[in-house]
Amino acid sequence: MWKKIYETWLNYKNLDSFVKKDLVGKTNKELEDMFYTDLSFGTGGMRGILGAGTNRLNIYTIRRANNGLAKYLVKTYGKHQLSRGVVIAHDNRLMSKEFSKESARVLGAYGIKSYLFHDLRPTPELSFAVRETNALAGIVITASHNPAAYNGYKIYDEYGCQYTPDYANEIIGYVNETKDLFSIKVLDFTELLSNDLVEFLDEEMDKAYLDKVKTVALHPGLKKPLNIVFTPLHGTSGYLGVRLLEECGYLVHPVKEQMVNDPYFSTVKLPNPEDAAVFELAEELGNTMNAELLIATDPDADRLGIGILYDSKYIYLNGNQTGALMIYYLLNEKKKLGTLPKKGVVFNTVVTSGLGATIAKSFGMDVFSTLTGFKFIGEQARFLEEDDEEEREFVFGYEESYGYVVKDFVRDKDSLQAMLLISEAATFYKNTQNKTLYDKLLDIFEEYGYYFEGLKNIHLLGKTGQEKIAQIMNDFRENSQVSYLGKKVVVKEDFELSKRYINGEVETIDLPVSNVMKFVLEDKSWFVLRPSGTEPKLKIYAGVIGSSLEEATAQVDALLEGINLIVAAVK
Repeated sequence: MWKKIYETWLNYKNLDSFVKKDLVGKTNKELEDMFYTDLSFGTGGMRGILGAGTNRLNIYTIRRANNGLAKYLVKTYGKHQLSRGVVIAHDNRLMSKEFSKESARVLGAYGIKSYLFHDLRPTPELSFAVRETNALAGIVITASHNPAAYNGYKIYDEYGCQYTPDYANEIIGYVNETKDLFSIKVLDFTELLSNDLVEFLDEEMDKAYLDKVKTVALHPGLKKPLNIVFTPLHGTSGYLGVRLLEECGYLVHPVKEQMVNDPYFSTVKLPNPEDAAVFELAEELGNTMNAELLIATDPDADRLGIGILYDSKYIYLNGNQTGALMIYYLLNEKKKLGTLPKKGVVFNTVVTSGLGATIAKSFGMDVFSTLTGFKFIGEQARFLEEDDEEEREFVFGYEESYGYVVKDFVRDKDSLQAMLLISEAATFYKNTQNKTLYDKLLDIFEEYGYYFEGLKNIHLLGKTGQEKIAQIMNDFRENSQVSYLGKKVVVKEDFELSKRYINGEVETIDLPVSNVMKFVLEDKSWFVLRPSGTEPKLKIYAGVIGSSLEEATAQVDALLEGINLIVAAVK
């Protein structure tokens, strides 16, 4: 079957030159992988390898995605609202700018206006711009922190939040209706311009966004003697990140080699701030400048990682630890300033550490855990905004994978908000207590407990890999095992069945259905099994509370290894 599709592409007389070139010199096995299926459009959008074929990202698969989105918008809003338009942003990757223009060309064929940025912009600014322009939707062309061979496509609703499953599934249905990718109508870009179907966004939107980000500061007049090293890892926060910190009075030193918008990410193996290896150049500059804080953001600037100078070396915090620090600083300082809300809510996910939740509750805040994926936190922020009776206030949202939002004018992870708050916290503790952020984290552990978490990825490729993942999940789902690794299961949560099993009782979980399971053991340790939504792997998350950081680290390693052995034994 795939050979017929391949021949159709090969013989298409107007085939894009980039795509045509990629068809040359391929083996049968390579061609089969390029054409045996359609690139999956899931609830998180699309992500894949750049190249020719139905299973690759190219102008034709991008058009297909936009065709589905356009049909959804026309059906949902009617033709009279199409002038509200769609905001489109892109990162620094290969074909990102071209794909953003292709998106506008498809939308324009339906009479839908596009707001385009002239150049790359952070994903959180896209989220902000959707609401600022009163647009119908938003699009970001990005593959986040994936390797250079990848690109992707994410879509946002009119509230600046990634579409949640109910709506995304409807869009997926429209996407899947298109069988002939070459039949999708597009307008020439000159035609878009002449019919006012494109408007460009730039400095005015940047300023509006940065002005909002600056409101995150609790002590804007703080003296700022710290040296901060910053790297955007070749991505979208380079210009705005430096501008933000400098305009707020911080001494920021950018890593020049990584300020370059390099689509090949030549200075790193993988542009992911979760990996301490990406800080190598930042460390070199930090040592030269005696910088107390290193900051890195991923290419689309929604994630943030930090390194802290401690005992003459840099220590890198994980997402749970950075989140806990920000929650503690935010709530403690709001309490002193008299601005702590009476009905504040902190949001995390079912795989996030319990440390941040424990801190939040100690300040009288409610804590709500969503499924993994920041779209669910964004959705809950909207629900809060619309619930006038409860008068609850959004305080903070975060997940373990280095994503944070302080104020919900952005309905997604926002590394610029996070970098401003963490820079202020580092400066505040240095000025007032002569402590580093790591000193403060140790204080928090001492007060609230030594929480530590870990993650193990099990890569299972291809069709057989997907079948294996399904087997594993079904085995844990159907198995009535009462203990794991000698520890009794006290809570089992199955988010696909929407059931919580606790003390012999069954409760309903009021969250969207998702193929995720969480087990809480008698010593308050826990583990979660979750198939990745964008990559061929099964994720095992685990967390414990120890009597010391060393003990907690060892316990997490043992828990992950033990569950991994059980998973490996599933047949």
